[in-house]
Amino acid sequence: MANTDPVADNSTVTDNVWRTGRDIGLVDVYPIGAVTVGLEGKQLAEMGMMNAGVAGVRMFSDDGKCVADPLLMRRALEYAKSLDVLIAQHAEEPRLTVGAIAHEGPTASRLGLTGWPRAAEESIVIRDALLARDAGTRVHICHASTEGTVELLRWARDQGIAISAEVTPHHLLLDDSRLNTYDAVNKVNPPLREHRDNLALRQALADGVIDCVATDHAPHAAQEKACEFAQARPGMLGLQTALPIVVETMVTPGLLDWRGVARVMSERPAQIVGLTDQGRPIAVGEPGNLTLVDPDTSWVVQGDRLASLSSNTPYESMTMPATVTATVLRGVVTARDGEVTR
Repeated sequence: MANTDPVADNSTVTDNVWRTGRDIGLVDVYPIGAVTVGLEGKQLAEMGMMNAGVAGVRMFSDDGKCVADPLLMRRALEYAKSLDVLIAQHAEEPRLTVGAIAHEGPTASRLGLTGWPRAAEESIVIRDALLARDAGTRVHICHASTEGTVELLRWARDQGIAISAEVTPHHLLLDDSRLNTYDAVNKVNPPLREHRDNLALRQALADGVIDCVATDHAPHAAQEKACEFAQARPGMLGLQTALPIVVETMVTPGLLDWRGVARVMSERPAQIVGLTDQGRPIAVGEPGNLTLVDPDTSWVVQGDRLASLSSNTPYESMTMPATVTATVLRGVVTARDGEVTR
């Protein structure tokens, strides 16, 4: 994502990220550029330059921050249309979330946590659907988290609006009852919602109303989480646990089969962004980019053993179904049994 230091709002940064990924050679890295300079929501970034660079950036987002100004968002969508690239919106009306740290509902009220209303997300989803309709272009909604967002996405699709959306593993599995411990590992943006939202998001993913799963992987230093809930940074680790959680929430209850897992975690993400050499069929002549999975072997999450400098996982000590046994990049095994092989 673009919320790095320095911000990925120019081709120097995005090209450097792409080159670093190429040189390491374990996976293909496709950087996402910022929509606005410095993620400040005031001036459009040079999307054309980032798209024309060696990284060939095809998706732009101020993720973590909403492009809240409707005129600026309209111009961003028009600019994106001219480049045939995609704007991905962090749907949050900031005037509705000032000081908010938890989902607005009975749990937050009981715990004395300032509430984050569903309408903060849903109002931007419907606004940007209409802006995309009028601009004649596409828009993507990051980390959908509410039942209402699902209904708005369904309505927009019925109107012929070119809108896509993603859901995170934690919004499929976890709800705001986790806040009872005041453990800041459960603080995310958007916040964990209620169980009925989990159920609506799962069904929407199964139905194709939500297109794909995105990890929203957000590592943080220990001191950024081991503090008062209100002061903690939002975000949690998500990469290694993403597939098992999709299995737990979607495959085990029969909402998706393994073909569906490939669709929501590989095919649709590649199609949405326009990555022609990813998410391809397993066939002669296709790129040999594969993830090998043992669906019958479970494992226990230990934060200090995850492949990250951080350990802020909400799944500590949980038993996860399915194990990734190897990854293959263009026919070369890059990791096997949790260890890098090149």
